[in-house]
Amino acid sequence: MGAGQGVLNSHDLLLIVIATVMGTLARFLALKVDYRQYPSYPNGYMIHIVTGFISASLGAVAIPALMSKNYTAVTFLALALTQFRDVRKTEKDSLKDLENTEFTPRGDAYIDGIAKSFESRNYFALMIAISAGITIELLKESGPIISSISGIIVSFILYYFISQFSKGRIVNDIAKISIGHIEIKESSLFVDEIFISNLVGTDNAEKMLLDEGMAIVIEPKEDHFSITLDNFGQRKAMLFEATRTLGVKRYHFTRKDFATGKTVIVFVPIIRDVDKLISVVKNTPLLESVKKSYSIMSR
Repeated sequence: MGAGQGVLNSHDLLLIVIATVMGTLARFLALKVDYRQYPSYPNGYMIHIVTGFISASLGAVAIPALMSKNYTAVTFLALALTQFRDVRKTEKDSLKDLENTEFTPRGDAYIDGIAKSFESRNYFALMIAISAGITIELLKESGPIISSISGIIVSFILYYFISQFSKGRIVNDIAKISIGHIEIKESSLFVDEIFISNLVGTDNAEKMLLDEGMAIVIEPKEDHFSITLDNFGQRKAMLFEATRTLGVKRYHFTRKDFATGKTVIVFVPIIRDVDKLISVVKNTPLLESVKKSYSIMSR
C-alpha cells in the first residue's frame, strides 16, 4: 500500500489475496468439525464461510496497513473482536430458539460449547491470514513466487498445530459403550439390572419398549471420568445426539447408576440401527464446561 498513493501495489495485492484465501480455507476446513454439532447447511455453511472470509480479510489487510504506517486501519481488528463475540451470542440465541423443535433439547451446556466453537473459528481464520501475510512480507525480497509459496506452507503448518491444539475430545476417549438389555419388572424399566423408571405402566408401553426400544450403557474407562459423565449437561448432549440421529417414536430416558458409575440411555427410536447409535454416542463431544483435570484434582 504505497504511502500517499492510495492504491495497492502488486506485492500488497498478492499478500492480501493469498492471506485472505488461506484464512477462508482454514475456516472452511474447520466446518467438518462444526457440522456434527450444528446441521444447518447449506445456509449454515454460507454464514460461517462468509464470516470466516471477513475475519481473514481483516487479518490480511492489517499487514500492509502496518507497513504503510496506517495504524488507524489496525483498529478495525479491535472492532472485529467485538463482532466475533456477537457471532457467539447470535449462535447461542438461535440454538436456544430451536430447543422446542428438537426430539430432546441440547441443553445450555452443549449450546454454550457450540457457540464458543463458532466464535473461536473466526479467530482461527484471522490468525492464519495474519501468519500468511507476515511470512509474505518478510520474504518480499525473495520474489513473489517464493514468498507466496512460503506463506501458503506456513499457513498449513499453523493450521495443523492450531487444529490439534483446539481439537476437542469425544465420549469414546473416556468411556466404553455397549448395548444394554431392556427388562420390565412389575411396571418398572431396567437395563442390565439398573433401574431406569417406574413410569412404564401400560401394556402398550411395555410392548413398545421390549419390541422396539434400544438401550446403551456408557461405562467410564477410569473412575475419575465419572465426574464428566455424571454431569447432567453431558448426559443431555449424548441423548440429544442419539435422538437427533435416529429420531424418537416414544419415550426417552437417561439414568445414572452411582453404584457402578455407568450411565444408561434408553429410548424408542424411529430408525432402529444399533451400530449407528453406538457410533453417534461415541462421537459426542465432551463439553468444555464439564471437563476436569485429574492431575490437578489428585494433588
